[in-house]
Amino acid sequence: MSSGSSSAAVRTGWSLFLLFAVALLTGVILPAPASAATGLKPAAAGTRAMWLWDIGTAQPADVLAWAKARGVKEIFVHAAAGLPSDTARMTRLRELKRGADKARIRLSALGGDPAWATDHAAARAWQRAVLGTGLFAGSHVDVEPYALPAWQTDQAALAAGLVEMLRLLQADDSRPLEADIPFWYHTIPTGSGATLADGVLARVDAVTVMSYRDTATGPNSMTDVSADILARGTKAGKPVRLSAETGPLSDCPHCTFHEEGAARMATVLAGVDSAARAHPAFAGIAVHHYASWRTMKP
Repeated sequence: MSSGSSSAAVRTGWSLFLLFAVALLTGVILPAPASAATGLKPAAAGTRAMWLWDIGTAQPADVLAWAKARGVKEIFVHAAAGLPSDTARMTRLRELKRGADKARIRLSALGGDPAWATDHAAARAWQRAVLGTGLFAGSHVDVEPYALPAWQTDQAALAAGLVEMLRLLQADDSRPLEADIPFWYHTIPTGSGATLADGVLARVDAVTVMSYRDTATGPNSMTDVSADILARGTKAGKPVRLSAETGPLSDCPHCTFHEEGAARMATVLAGVDSAARAHPAFAGIAVHHYASWRTMKP
């Protein structure tokens, strides 16, 4: 480096120091880039999760073989509050757990009821029971208060109740809490400029957004309907998983890959992986659900 370059470097360094000093004195600090501020890192391409609703009929070995072959790193296993006393399901779950540990697949307890938005005692009792088995790494809740008639008459109370339920579940146990949410929660105001999407993100460790569409990009696609929650997740520093439906939906054929088949879904989800990586919060894709996924046409 020449002496001229050295002098320029010194001047540049001194200028940066002065700018930083002024910022400190005035209380203005320039924000770090989003990825640095949140510490989030987009998921590797092909990172998958899946819902498993009935361990009573699924064979643990078959579930694990299916998961390993398709890059599934986490399984949301439905578990009722009465699980500890259900000998048959506990036996299957222990087998699933042993195999999942060997395959480095995470098991999360899946549960939920629309009524939990107001019946917090039931939600907390469920979490205590299922996590008390020691078989799960965390909770994955699917609570949909908009399915209740009261959503039409007292939406604000149900939205507040949902957020409070999540706060209680998170406070009750140190293990991660994740929630399934629709992509439109940002349209539900909760006061002071905040939305239900913000309230949920503040009370969970991650979310899975029900981005049920059969295209990757463009209008009304998986990435399009999820764009808002991906941006909010990045700002909040919370991972956001997108999701795909595989079961038949006669009232919304563009919401599922049932008609397109497994090969087409794989192609579209690869496109989602690529496009969604622009958002640091992107945490991969969950497929709903094991039973319908494995019976899709090729």
